[in-house]
Amino acid sequence: MLEIAKNVSLLDHNTLGVTAQTYAYSAIDSDGALRDALQYAEQHGLPSLVLGGGSNIVLSDDFPGLVIHMRQRGISASTIDGGVALRVAAGENWDALLRYCLDQGWYGLENLIAIPGSVGAAPVQNIGAYGVELSQCLAWVEGWDRRLGERRRLSAEQCQLAYRDSIFKGALRDQFIITEVGLHLRHRAQANTEYPALRQFLIEHGESPEEVHPRVVAQAVAAIRAAKLPDLHAEPNAGSFFKNPLVSADAATQLLIDFPEMAHWPMPDGQVKLAAAWLVDQCGWKGRRLGPVGVHPKQAIVLVNYQQGRGEDILALADAIIGDVAQRFGVQLAIEPRVY
Repeated sequence: MLEIAKNVSLLDHNTLGVTAQTYAYSAIDSDGALRDALQYAEQHGLPSLVLGGGSNIVLSDDFPGLVIHMRQRGISASTIDGGVALRVAAGENWDALLRYCLDQGWYGLENLIAIPGSVGAAPVQNIGAYGVELSQCLAWVEGWDRRLGERRRLSAEQCQLAYRDSIFKGALRDQFIITEVGLHLRHRAQANTEYPALRQFLIEHGESPEEVHPRVVAQAVAAIRAAKLPDLHAEPNAGSFFKNPLVSADAATQLLIDFPEMAHWPMPDGQVKLAAAWLVDQCGWKGRRLGPVGVHPKQAIVLVNYQQGRGEDILALADAIIGDVAQRFGVQLAIEPRVY
């Protein structure tokens, strides 16, 4: 039976610690419950918000509808050529899943360890870190298509995964609700250590990047993240708040004339990726506060909600940073978390 709670605080359901509440709330643990919740929202004329771990959202205000909290659990595995095919429920914790995979000897995603959030949210953002993106191991997603009124499967190609982007942030935004994710991992313990900061960390700790085991890579990534990023529980945040911007090769060349020390990486498609953290830092925002919110003193693209500020406080800070970066560098930063 569908359970609906009214006037529920969302303070503990978003890692930014925004003080917002929802008119109605329901925790979902099955496809049937999901359909019932969607039907309830439709019958009562309510907008709906699908929520996972709440680690990549900004609640701009109280939500006037039904929050559907995805709490499905379950992991199943089958053998495929050279590895394992996983079927994972959307409500599983992402970090816990990766640690479970390492224990089982399933490799390929260890560079993405210690990223907060749920499995169902991972394809939406095409999460990536330290040289690896989800797209490298994603096989498919299944979920409920609200427009068609049916469950369907999308291949990895159909998900249109790109840098911090997917079809779920574009054509299927708020239309497709992911309920399960399919992953293909390998048994061979071959680690990806191409990312410069990761290689440097391994070398400094006496490891050979070419020979290191994936479990050691996971430990290294977790240590790097812990040193760079604030504890969500002590300093509420949503991780990286701005995407690393992509600019044309010509634009990058001009910027490097004016700012030769600018961090940048040429991309396969000819564009150049810039370091958002460097841009923000150069504008003097690292460690600054604006009312109850501010920029973390160690990581310039992490915005922290120090004193239970509201979503409007976070967004005002983001707008001020975006404006300064645009004025100084002529580069437009984009917000990484979704704003509701």
